[in-house]
Amino acid sequence: MENETCSHCVAVIGGATAGAEVAHRLAERGILVAVFEQNPRPFGKIEDGLPRWHQGLRAKEYKNIREKLSHPLIHYVPNTKIGHDIEFKDLVDGWGFTCVVLANGAWRDRPLPVEDAEEYVGKGLVYQNPFVIAFNHREDPAYEDETFEIFDDSIVVGGGLASIDVAKIITLSTTRRKLAERGIDVSITELEVKGIPKTLAAHDLSWEDLDLAGCTIYYRRRVEDMPLITIPDDASEERIAKVQKARRSMLDKAGDKFKLRIEPLSAPDELIVEGGRAVGLRLRRTRVEDGRVSMTDDTYERRGPVVISSIGSIPEPIDGIDMKGELFDFVDWTYGRLAAYPTVFSAGNVVTGKGNIVASRKHARQVSKEAVEAYLGVGDAPHEGKHAQISALESAEAIASGVADEATVQPPMTQEQIDAVRVRIRARQSAVDYPGDFGTWMDHAAEPC
Repeated sequence: MENETCSHCVAVIGGATAGAEVAHRLAERGILVAVFEQNPRPFGKIEDGLPRWHQGLRAKEYKNIREKLSHPLIHYVPNTKIGHDIEFKDLVDGWGFTCVVLANGAWRDRPLPVEDAEEYVGKGLVYQNPFVIAFNHREDPAYEDETFEIFDDSIVVGGGLASIDVAKIITLSTTRRKLAERGIDVSITELEVKGIPKTLAAHDLSWEDLDLAGCTIYYRRRVEDMPLITIPDDASEERIAKVQKARRSMLDKAGDKFKLRIEPLSAPDELIVEGGRAVGLRLRRTRVEDGRVSMTDDTYERRGPVVISSIGSIPEPIDGIDMKGELFDFVDWTYGRLAAYPTVFSAGNVVTGKGNIVASRKHARQVSKEAVEAYLGVGDAPHEGKHAQISALESAEAIASGVADEATVQPPMTQEQIDAVRVRIRARQSAVDYPGDFGTWMDHAAEPC
């Protein structure tokens, strides 16, 4: 560590997809980066937020993150939650970092937008994140957290890839259970790969033989609006139509393979409560005009054994950061800027809220290239750094005029300043028994079952 020659020191909060992307890009440009991760391992929601059949994707992302964080200028600080183990304001203003990047993801479920919903959590209402985690640990005898029974004909409220995963958990689990009753042992992963119809056909069975209803996702927009494939910002009408057609085709195939349905243009309006439990939903029909959703006067009821909310995730609050409703009070959503902290940027799902690996990495690259690297003066065209940074800030009217003056190309840190930051990094690593070598730590950090 002592022999490194660096121009700046940057703190990155969160070591998963977005954090690893930003950290590696900066390290490649000669920046010393400290990555503060709340967990032992830097994989975030990839570790437990993906249903367990995503083995290939999980392994790929693990490898990608490990490679990026193995850069010699990146110093990993595990088991350190900002706002709890280290105060956010102290990290930003007291440690000596040139800037700080929030890449801590979105770990909380967005509340179901109906009156008194939170009163029925665990009483007929379930949220996606704990549901998926519990599913991943169903066969782990050491797992001690909350568990959930998986019911046929469950109601899922959502509209993205995560809601499809939730619906698949339900149909795959209930199908496997029915097959087990017939003495047929099929793993969830095998069932997911082959699909339900092919698996049943291999045993001379049909879906109707199982007497299952499947699962329905209630989505407030149209089927073709479900963001399974991203539409480029500059897409022509022809390109938009092709993407929308591909989305419908993809959902049709998923519906057949996993026996799930999409009920579009339906927004949750009220929980149906009986005997102190949620037993269904009253939904309101919507319409989409010019990309905007509006409510109609048409409502209908849907009853089911459980309502699972899968409408997105939001960041956990951090002491020292102002909130605006459920989200951080960003004054610039492109680069995740905070009015009170002109040296802070944000990247990935903490800004996008999409919980999507591709979206998180894409946003992280954009923020690193267009904002952080420009701010530090280490971009591809360093002489344009000041212009690029000020342009980004001008899009946020709420930032005080003085912030723009501060957000120019930063002078290099002195060796004394860099050494002082290194001492604080080492001290925190020692406090959590980190051996100083990322590979050694990762080889011994426990992997969840």
